[in-house]
Amino acid sequence: MADYDRPHHLILGGARSGKSAFAEREALATSGAERFIYIATADAHDDAMAARIAHHRAHRDARWQTVEAPLQLGATLVQHDAPDTVILVDCLTLWLSNALAADCWEAERAGLIEALSACRGRVLLVSNEVGSGVVPLGELSRVFVDEAGRLHQALAGLCARVSLVVAGLPLDLKSSAPS
Repeated sequence: MADYDRPHHLILGGARSGKSAFAEREALATSGAERFIYIATADAHDDAMAARIAHHRAHRDARWQTVEAPLQLGATLVQHDAPDTVILVDCLTLWLSNALAADCWEAERAGLIEALSACRGRVLLVSNEVGSGVVPLGELSRVFVDEAGRLHQALAGLCARVSLVVAGLPLDLKSSAPS
């Protein structure tokens, strides 16, 4: 069985933990893959975010085809999915923020879960682990942390592999068939 036939991989970590670089290395090491799709969920709302996006683009391997999808992530997965394709989604927490701001979170979440369950190619999902800190004081922040945690739990159930990246070092949390 080729690597791209294996189920999906959820990659969690803090800000600047090395999770994106780890995900890119994992994706490009997939034997038998012919296409590499990078689904970027960020929107450049300010200069700092624009700089982050530019940094990621400049350091990305030339084999990647970049697709921007700040919303409609499930539909974007379906559109680019194929058995010989590896799709890397970076980052789920930015996408969550976009969906909360657009008041379409429930539909977005359902669309992602449905699409991921049907994907024939390999999908790597990168997300910030935000549940290790204190409970936020503000309502929107609490909703964000709660929804990120629920999303991560649901995706961990669908993914054969789950990794936590700290200081550039991956720790496998799960490496088995999906539950």
